[in-house]
Amino acid sequence: MAETINTNQFKNGMHIEIDGSPWRIVEFQHVKPGKGGAFVRTKLKNLDTGSVVDKTFRAGEKFARVHTEVKQVQYLYDDGDQVHFMDEQTYEQFSLPHASLEDELPFMEPSSSVQVMTVNGEPSGVQLPSSVELKVTDTEPGVKGDTVSNVTKPATLETGAVVQVPLFVNVGDKLKVDPREKRYISRA
Repeated sequence: MAETINTNQFKNGMHIEIDGSPWRIVEFQHVKPGKGGAFVRTKLKNLDTGSVVDKTFRAGEKFARVHTEVKQVQYLYDDGDQVHFMDEQTYEQFSLPHASLEDELPFMEPSSSVQVMTVNGEPSGVQLPSSVELKVTDTEPGVKGDTVSNVTKPATLETGAVVQVPLFVNVGDKLKVDPREKRYISRA
């Protein structure tokens, strides 16, 4: 029998089964109104269709947990419709729909190693590391003495991602970026 969890055990990134299909918990919030019972407001992503929906559950409601596995794979290329990967252990190639990886793709370099999550043996999505190092290809030039804190400008990275960076960052600088929050961490 599948392991069951209730809404108090929710974590971001956890997978649950609703109406026979697997869903990833993108984010959740426990709400305790002054009147009435507590409830949990969630944002869920359907792993089959890729759709994201907002759902509300009563506190303590139970769900079947979907077990996932993480594999180390190499990102090969993106052909516009499909994103192609190769399993680093078996050298088996597979692909995922481009639309399901639109948030992660700007932070992935071809030939780089990434982790792919499998749900019941089928690849479902990519898990990016907490930081990636990418080179700045386009930004306004920095001016000596621009060290005022909390002032930022947009910078385009070598993969096409655009993040807000401090004024002192120049073209050619290698930056450490958090791909999950799409934000600058530091110079690399």
